[in-house]
Amino acid sequence: MAFPAHRPRRLRATATMRNLVRETQLSPHDFILPLFVTSQADADRPIAALPGCRLLSGAPLAEFARTIRDHGVPAVLLFAIAGPGEKDLVASAASRADGPIQEALAVLKDAAPERVLITDLCLCEYKSDGHCGVLADGRIDNDATLERIGAIAVAFARAGADVIAPSGMMDGMVQVIRAALDAAGFTHTATMPYSAKFASALYGPFKAGTDSNPEVGLHATHQMDVANGREAMREIALDIEEGADMIIIKPALTCLDVIHAARGRFDVPIAAYHVSGESAMIRAA
Repeated sequence: MAFPAHRPRRLRATATMRNLVRETQLSPHDFILPLFVTSQADADRPIAALPGCRLLSGAPLAEFARTIRDHGVPAVLLFAIAGPGEKDLVASAASRADGPIQEALAVLKDAAPERVLITDLCLCEYKSDGHCGVLADGRIDNDATLERIGAIAVAFARAGADVIAPSGMMDGMVQVIRAALDAAGFTHTATMPYSAKFASALYGPFKAGTDSNPEVGLHATHQMDVANGREAMREIALDIEEGADMIIIKPALTCLDVIHAARGRFDVPIAAYHVSGESAMIRAA
């Protein structure tokens, strides 16, 4: 039966009616806010490559955490910007008790304990060569990298992380993290891997802002080829099988087809990661 029996505009007549039947709801409760932190005392300064973002620690970080709480944003995703003296070839600062992420977690747990604290986990932020994994003979050694990833995940959980978000696209990373967390007694700590992270120039502002750009890029050897949507489904399935509680797909705007396909196949929560280059394009427009 068609018009006049069916009149879809009946459900658009008032704002209240439209709100009642709205299929997709988006509010601050759906957002995760990235924060850039440092081990320097009471830092609060702009990051030139990331307009609108600031490098925070100590009292300014605590104040900003309370602002986030007042705006209803439920979660933050922490990235470290390590100083030259904190970097080496095995990312040792990442697992130190006084590392930048660990110190930030302590501040945030005290200032806004009800926020969900998510920690990005990638070696590039702490490595003097800027690579996302341990280098051997000019290549990223996947399994040697996994050893460091497991240790860092436990260090983050011990410092108060609610969710570990490994971003390096290493094979087996979720399995290793889950096993390490469980063995250390952190069975309640969730994982949210970057399951489909496509190699892209859109990460440029982030790499510049965190001073983690390697001299010779090897990202295409571990991040995904943007042409491979079916492979993305395989990567997501593997991470879920290994114990992922949620998954991330990035960059968001260029991967809407992947997000749509993933939602049709998988029941876990999916985060669409709006990356630094996308933000820069919107600001420029």
